[in-house]
Amino acid sequence: MNLSPRWLGVFDEVGIESVHWSTLGSANAPDAEIMAFAAAHGYVVLTHDLDFGAILAATQGAKPSVVQIRAEDVSPDVISVSVVLALRQMAEELEAGALVTVDSNRARLRILPLLRRLKAEPCVSATALFNWSHLPANRKTGQKITRDFPFACLVCGYESRVKLFA
Repeated sequence: MNLSPRWLGVFDEVGIESVHWSTLGSANAPDAEIMAFAAAHGYVVLTHDLDFGAILAATQGAKPSVVQIRAEDVSPDVISVSVVLALRQMAEELEAGALVTVDSNRARLRILPLLRRLKAEPCVSATALFNWSHLPANRKTGQKITRDFPFACLVCGYESRVKLFA
């Protein structure tokens, strides 16, 4: 399980209806199954797992809403105030479809579906991958055999072709 069932008590105390996946499905269920169940039943997924946001980006899905906790300590004792505040402030957007990222300092909101924005220049994430991909892999022989791959950054939508060294 991704987050502790102790979150149920936190939500119950503040009047937010919640259920833990362990009472609904298999502990080793694939993320796609959890997402499909949440979408079909009108749930918002609360998670520490970045895969759920990636699924929304890859599928350009409009539901379910996902709230990602981005903190090293995800225990309710540490970050529940920030999570509950974000849920209350963004309730309307979560009802319509949103990806909310919560850390100890702030909450960020993206409305669903997450559509790729085409940009002329890459963002920091795309630049980091682009620069990393140009490092020679075969340092023993010094031989540079390249393979050309299409590249699209899920963060900014920058599209290019990347040469990877074999």
